[in-house]
Amino acid sequence: MNVRQPIVLSAALLALGCVSVAPGVQARDRDSDTAAERAATGAGIAWAQLTPDQQRALEPYRARWSQLPAERQQAFARGAERWQHMTPQQQDQARQRFRQWQDLPPDERQKARKRYEQFRELPPDEQERLRGAYRKYNSLPPEQREQLRERWQDMTPEQREKIKERWKDATPEQRDQMKQRARDKRERGES
Repeated sequence: MNVRQPIVLSAALLALGCVSVAPGVQARDRDSDTAAERAATGAGIAWAQLTPDQQRALEPYRARWSQLPAERQQAFARGAERWQHMTPQQQDQARQRFRQWQDLPPDERQKARKRYEQFRELPPDEQERLRGAYRKYNSLPPEQREQLRERWQDMTPEQREKIKERWKDATPEQRDQMKQRARDKRERGES
């Protein structure tokens, strides 16, 4: 591990504490009062309560750990817990996403935080519906995703809002019909 890696790792851990980047990665059950359990209660976490693996991952923060706000300690502890159970591929993906986050301008980060908070306020069934839509979008070929992004960006704000409202008000059957019409248009080469 090079010198910069623990800093990137610990920063990625903070992001993991706030947003799960690896679906299905969860903390293991433990019989004792762990840092992960303390994080779930909203209390601060003493350095000694972290597992040795968490301490290794969070070493860059050791000197100032006790000065970190409880919520930051909790986020780091959750992220370190998730990190321990990720595959190397998931860890690489988390590092990549964190670098992308770092590259965003501050105003874009703020927009992303706001969208994330809005998402968290949605009912669980709506959150799952959106996750499914995102998975479906991600499964599309890159060319098709790019076409969809371009079409969306070419729309006026009013057109976008109109589409959102129509979709929101549509029944599942109407949504299926809308999807089929869009597929038919794509096959004919129409926008």
